[in-house]
This record gives sequence, C-alpha cells and structure tokens, in this order.
Amino acid sequence: MSSAAVRKPTVVTWQGAEPVTLESVRLLVADTRLRASGRLIAAANLGTGAEPFSASFEASVDKGEVAGRLLLRTTTAEQERQISLSRTEDGVWLVDYGHTSERDEFDGSVTVDVAGAVTFNTLPIRRLGLHRTPGEFEIPVVFVSMPDLKVTLVRQTYRTVSTDEKLSVIAFTQGEFSADLTVDADGIVVDYPGVARRV
Repeated sequence: MSSAAVRKPTVVTWQGAEPVTLESVRLLVADTRLRASGRLIAAANLGTGAEPFSASFEASVDKGEVAGRLLLRTTTAEQERQISLSRTEDGVWLVDYGHTSERDEFDGSVTVDVAGAVTFNTLPIRRLGLHRTPGEFEIPVVFVSMPDLKVTLVRQTYRTVSTDEKLSVIAFTQGEFSADLTVDADGIVVDYPGVARRV
C-alpha cells in the first residue's frame, strides 16, 4: 500500500507459533483514520496452561487518535465476554462491560492495545510516525488482556531502530518484554518476533 490519503481496504493475516494463533483483519488505512475488523483464534498453550479462545473486534480511530472506539468479543469453552471502549474528544474513556461500566482518563492515554492482537501495534506507530521519522516515545496505553477482557493502564515504549521506504524496524517495550517490530511503509506490522508474522 502507498501512503495516499484514501485507499481501498485490504486484508492482512498474521500467524503465531506459541501459542498457535491466526489473526486476520480487514484494514482501511488513511492519513486521518483507521478502520479494523478482525478475528483472532488462539489454540491452547500447553506450556503455560492458557486456554484456547476466539475473539472478534471492530476498531476505529479518527482525528489522529483523539477519539476512537473498540468493540471486542471473546469466546472460550466456558464463557462468552464482550467489552466496548470508546474515547471521547474531551479525553475520557468509557469502558462498558454490558452489565457494568466505568469512566477513566487512563493518564491521558489515546491508545488501546489488545493482548496477542498484532493489529493494535500499528496504531501508535502510525500516530507517532515512527516508520517515517526516527523517534522514541513512552506512552500510556489502555491494555486489554485476553480472553478475560481485563482493562489496565500500562506503559509502552516505541523507538525507531531503522527506517526505509519499504520496511522499518521499531523497538517495542512493555515492562520486562521487548521486541523489534518490522513494519511496512504504512506502519503495519510484518514481523513481531515471538508473537506473529504476516502470511
């Protein structure tokens, strides 16, 4: 994809190894907005005892991530869950679990990340322009764990390692975890070592 203002939707798929995962998303990427409609399937991880689950999500980000919305559903053998997160233009996040809801500024965060879903690493990389102009940022992030959909505030660091017209490398850190993400000209992840690779 080029970096034109408006483009046709594309479907991107990633495959992970441990646990075995498959994530496929329909993306509409433009300079001022991003739309994502996808599904993540995760097999059981015998090493950690993590249960298998499937998830579907609808995400939209407008106005440079000033406002956005995420609808996320997960299914395990025992339970189905759903959560809706939306950020208003005045900076307040509305978290709706269906039976309860809460409001929080999450320390000014404008970014959502979903555990194991590669799609969401694209959001801060594109917003910060790290695939085009070298930089380093530590940002507050609204983090959703899977498959229980627990919402917490975390700190993530994104730092440009190298840039190129076709592929760039962005160092990602959260807590004790770090990885060098390879992204394409639109900031969309091609390779996330240890998590998933585009197929």
